[in-house]
Amino acid sequence: MHAMQLDAPGTPLHLVERPLPVPGPDQVRIAIAACGLCRTDLHVADGDIHGQLPIVPGHEIVGRIEAAGANVSGFGVGQRVGVPWLGHTCGHCAYCTSGRENLCDAPLFTGFTRDGGFATHCLADARYCFAIPDVFDDVHAAPLLCAGLIGYRSYRMAGDAPVLGLYGFGAAAHILAQIAVWQGRKVFAFTREGDSAGQAFARDLGCAWAGASSAMPPEPMDAAILFAPVGALVPLALKAVKKGGRVVCAGIHMSDIPGFPYADLWEERAILSVANLTRADGTEFLELAAQVPVRTHVTPMPLASANAALDRLRGGEVEGAIVLVP
Repeated sequence: MHAMQLDAPGTPLHLVERPLPVPGPDQVRIAIAACGLCRTDLHVADGDIHGQLPIVPGHEIVGRIEAAGANVSGFGVGQRVGVPWLGHTCGHCAYCTSGRENLCDAPLFTGFTRDGGFATHCLADARYCFAIPDVFDDVHAAPLLCAGLIGYRSYRMAGDAPVLGLYGFGAAAHILAQIAVWQGRKVFAFTREGDSAGQAFARDLGCAWAGASSAMPPEPMDAAILFAPVGALVPLALKAVKKGGRVVCAGIHMSDIPGFPYADLWEERAILSVANLTRADGTEFLELAAQVPVRTHVTPMPLASANAALDRLRGGEVEGAIVLVP
């Protein structure tokens, strides 16, 4: 097998050749058809967050099972599956036993603390894999495995918000905008300054308004979700939500949040963060995404171009999502 490996933060990924891995009792070996590129992969590569090294990044994996361990049930050889960020949980800590496995004390994360999908093959715990609805092909399904799944958890935490703001209109926001519009919500999209193409993209997906992240929306919002990892957006979003409104920070990493007057938080506004996902989130989201159906906007790139793909994401040059194809 071949993989793009990160040896140290801030260094380019490089191509390595390895023997095909042998599945453990609960594992499957997957021949990878597509792996989406997520901003978390960028944080891993740049050293904003620190996990296992060396590591093969990538946690939006779609492929077919080549081999299965003795304890695997529910999936068989040849079946198409998706592998998300949450790769394993302990199952016995207070969080796991109370339906909050996303906060597990001893988790494993795909492409961060165990090798991921920037490769031709990978191992995954079958208990944390998902069946992919037939309505999605491999490349268009890949962004659903994180931009969709963790984005959907953020969306649920925003509550029943008739007017919803999305800050940072990338892979996750373009998926959630479609769901929110389909559900009859009014969506406002916030992009980088001067990103007229991104704003036009948002309006094409049904957003009622699109403008710069520094702008105030045309009316107060019930909730806002921040996908852009920019702490300075938090006080801006607080000013833009109604009394009782929520500001949900959806990323795993964000720059520092600057100080702001308590008056901007008062009247029961709330700032929330989102951590990881649960398997229940994934099952619910994939069923809903197929029902809409969500149409992901993707740019396929060869696996060997992973560094160029990261550069494009780093530079804000991506509309929708990049997907690496072995």
